[in-house]
Formats: sequence, C-alpha cells, structure tokens
Amino acid sequence: MSTAITFSEYGPPEVLRLTEVTPPEPGPGQVRIRVRAASVNPIDMKNRSGLMAKVAPAHFPVIPGLDAAGVVDAAGEGADAVVGDHVLGATVGGSYSEYALLERPVAKPEGLSWEVAASLVTVGQTAHRVLRQLGVQAGQTLLVHGAAGSVGVIAVQLAVSRGITVIGTVAERDLERVTALGATAVRYGDGWVDRVKAAAPGEVDFVFDASGAGVLADSAALTGDAAKVITIADMAAQQHGVRFSAGSADRGGEYLPELVQLAAAGKLSVPIWRSYPLAEAAQAHADLEAHRNRGKAVLLP
Repeated sequence: MSTAITFSEYGPPEVLRLTEVTPPEPGPGQVRIRVRAASVNPIDMKNRSGLMAKVAPAHFPVIPGLDAAGVVDAAGEGADAVVGDHVLGATVGGSYSEYALLERPVAKPEGLSWEVAASLVTVGQTAHRVLRQLGVQAGQTLLVHGAAGSVGVIAVQLAVSRGITVIGTVAERDLERVTALGATAVRYGDGWVDRVKAAAPGEVDFVFDASGAGVLADSAALTGDAAKVITIADMAAQQHGVRFSAGSADRGGEYLPELVQLAAAGKLSVPIWRSYPLAEAAQAHADLEAHRNRGKAVLLP
C-alpha cells in the first residue's frame, strides 16, 4: 500500500484527505513513478470544489493533480523510459500521491529541480497552446492579463523569446518581477486601458487573458477585434465574442521537451512559491484560493 490525497465529495479544501491506496500498475506505454514533486494547479481547486462537475463529473474517490516528476519504478510494454529514469509529465489518474502513472514521460535534466520539473507541464502547455492559437508573431504586441501568474509568467517569457513585444497587467507588488522577464509591466485595475495604451509602442495586436478579471470587453475594444482575444479564465467569453481556450488531451506533446531544455538552460524561469508535504495538500489549496501565493505551489510526497 501507499498514500495519496483523495476526495470523495465536492467541497472546500478540507475534503482532501490523506488515504491509503494501492499503487497503480502501468499499462502498455505507461510508466509508474515514485513521485518526488507534484504541481498544484488552479484547475485542481475547480475540480475539487465542483465547479467543473458539469463538464467533467468526478468518479469518487478522486486523486487530484495533473503533473508530476519522479523516478520510474515500473514500466509497461513499449514505454519510453526504464526503471531508474528521472522523468516528468502529465499523469494518468492523479498526481497527489506517492506513486503515479505517466503516459508520455519526458527526461528530467540533472540540473532541473524536481519542483520546477513538476511545475512545467500544465502551465507550459497552456501558455504554448494559447500563443499558437493567437498566431502572434515577432514584431507584434501582445497584452497578457495576469502576467505574474503561473501561466502568465511562462507566456511572457515564451513571447519575449520569440521577438514579441509584451505588456503585462499585474498587481503593484509584481511590477518589477514581470519587468525583469522582459515585459513592460503595468498595474491592473481601474484605468488599466489608458496605462496599456501609454506603454504600447503602437497598437495592441493580441490579448491573452490569464486573469479572469472581467477585462474581455475592454480587451476586445483595444484590439478592435474580439477574435484577437483569448481567455483561459473568464467563463463570460462567449458573450463578448472571445475565444475560451481549454486544455487538450495532448498535455505531454511536443512543447514539453522544448520547455524542459529552456528551463534547464536558465532561459525559462518558473517561480516556485512554496513546497508542502503531501499531507498538507488542503493547506496548499486554501493558500492558493486566498491568493497568498506568488508562484507555483508544489507537493512533496
């Protein structure tokens, strides 16, 4: 037996319990890892609270979590890694556990910490996907709402590395941090449109909303075309004619090795705010829901 965090009903963080479970067995193409770090993502809180129940109803009990990094301890037929390999990737069946399954493991470079390795998967895929969907090109200007968040900081860095001019809306406390990533950071809140216009070298070509802060109408007006705005966080997208970008099944796709190498080379920063023991998963959820964090939260089984 091993331990995992589970929940058997929707509710507040307190529904998360440390539970004894049977370690999963890897199927064809899968590996089982001894988890060294599991990332906590905003979608984990939405799934736990029941906000996603209509879209993806839970089959209780649930082991939450999407991403993990660890050491392979069992491999199914045709798997892309062998016992002893250090890997990361998207999990099958949850990551808040001592053991988890990966279908498309990616090798973890020696110089990459377990915490950062586990934190790259979902946020990296999301940032990469939205930039691709927007079609923003070098020389154009991109506005990122929520540029200091876990997805926003990746999007900013990827865009800057591609020669895109980036303006990011952030809280006052994050202005210097986002500026250091190569963006022009402006304070969010009342008057943000004027501040963005003042900071932009010309027109704002595209907008990536990672904040869900009710900025879609003004963002569409700013670009002159709602089709140039994508949100991952505002469920009112449709009423503003804006695209809502949701996660795809390809969470271990071609983007991940690129991000891993950039991070290992020091060209991509993933801020880790705090690491928690596995048993403190409920506290991690509570802290993130209270917006106490300034970076990724990670569980260490």
